[in-house]
Amino acid sequence: MSAHPTAIFPPEFVWGTATAAYQIEGAVTEDGRGPSIWDDFCTQPGAVVRGETGVVAADHYHRWESDVALMAQLGLDAYRLSLSWSRILPTGSGDVNQKGLDFYDRVIDRLCESGITPAVTLFHWDLPSALQEQGGWMNRDTAYRLGEYAQIVGERFADRVGLWMPLNEPVVHTLYGHALGVHAPGLALGFAAFQAAHHQLLGHGLAVDALRSAGCSGIGIASNHAPVRAATDSAEDVMAADIYDHVVNWMFADPILLGKYPADEFAQILTGPVDEDLTIINAPLDWYGINYYEPTMIAAPVEGQGTDGVLEIDLPPGLPFAPVAITGYPTTDFGWPIVPEGLGEILRTFQSRFGESLPPIYITESGCSFHDTLNSSGEVSDTARIEYHDAHLRALRSAMDDGVDVRGYFVWSLLDNFEWAAGYQERFGLVHVDFDTQKRTPKASFEWYRSLIAAQKAARV
Repeated sequence: MSAHPTAIFPPEFVWGTATAAYQIEGAVTEDGRGPSIWDDFCTQPGAVVRGETGVVAADHYHRWESDVALMAQLGLDAYRLSLSWSRILPTGSGDVNQKGLDFYDRVIDRLCESGITPAVTLFHWDLPSALQEQGGWMNRDTAYRLGEYAQIVGERFADRVGLWMPLNEPVVHTLYGHALGVHAPGLALGFAAFQAAHHQLLGHGLAVDALRSAGCSGIGIASNHAPVRAATDSAEDVMAADIYDHVVNWMFADPILLGKYPADEFAQILTGPVDEDLTIINAPLDWYGINYYEPTMIAAPVEGQGTDGVLEIDLPPGLPFAPVAITGYPTTDFGWPIVPEGLGEILRTFQSRFGESLPPIYITESGCSFHDTLNSSGEVSDTARIEYHDAHLRALRSAMDDGVDVRGYFVWSLLDNFEWAAGYQERFGLVHVDFDTQKRTPKASFEWYRSLIAAQKAARV
């Protein structure tokens, strides 16, 4: 185990952590917050492991001051948070809930006072229920509501927020929430879910324009990307992997960075003025965020069978690809393979695919889940998490040495939190949270990251 990566990163490199509103805030009915699709989804029997919910989560809404103190203790350059859309606009549009804006004012002000740059995500999967009742992301109008929401928060926080992300991981929200139904809003629409993807991308472009008009700078996106590998070199597996690669990577990156879909087939299944929309979606960005966790291995499907692979779910028959387990690597307790070189691989792929169209990159999420517990001394010795981040930072630095312009690294996550459909068992945090008492206990990885940041800052002078 290394004390810190041997390579020194550039002086301007940003060290951060990330969270999301529904995963940490709790207080879902307090101070005028309206319901979101995750509030609704959690009430469905069997939707979340053990029937757990985000009603309390990590109680950040009441404990934000001590949580910001932990960030300051880490020495963070930046903290990535998401705003709860329904806390600010309880019905998704219309009247603003002033108490919601006031809450984020307090958090953002304290971050700035602590020397930490706020990095704000507008939509991290928690669509207001009122908008879902009108069709959610399957309804084109929701894209315009995101633009209005962006205008409101942009005007309020432009002077203090350093980085903006209208969307987080639209591919996951599309596939898990709209194609397969295992995340909110629980729709199993198959390939028809591409319409929800397109509307999210349109909303992204409209939000970028709104943020610009509000005087915001530092605008990007946080998008999940990873290498896709064919299970064998057979023509069938290679073709299946290529299709999957287009669906999960390039269907989202290409419209944003190139102003087009990677294949005509995508545009042909969409409704609305696609060409005009692509001009909006292709709004220039100041940076592009990549969330990286694991590569995916794909085989051609076996006819008539679903698949049980790295997606942790059974896929329905009839799909042109089949995710299969990647072997030969250690895994997290979530079962995800730990493949640090995959981070370098996807970064180099972005560099070669987009060239001059690629703005600077931030790693907006990188992290691992283990079932951390306190030992007899009341400590969490999470050496596997330290090794995970050390290895990924080495892979990242190698890609930078090869010419990829990466400006920062955000650990997912600051706190153990509500891990969506997996509930509270999967712990990603640098800080252990006892969800019965809400006691925070910094893990060994917290001290490691604090030491790493301190060493990097010392090298700046």
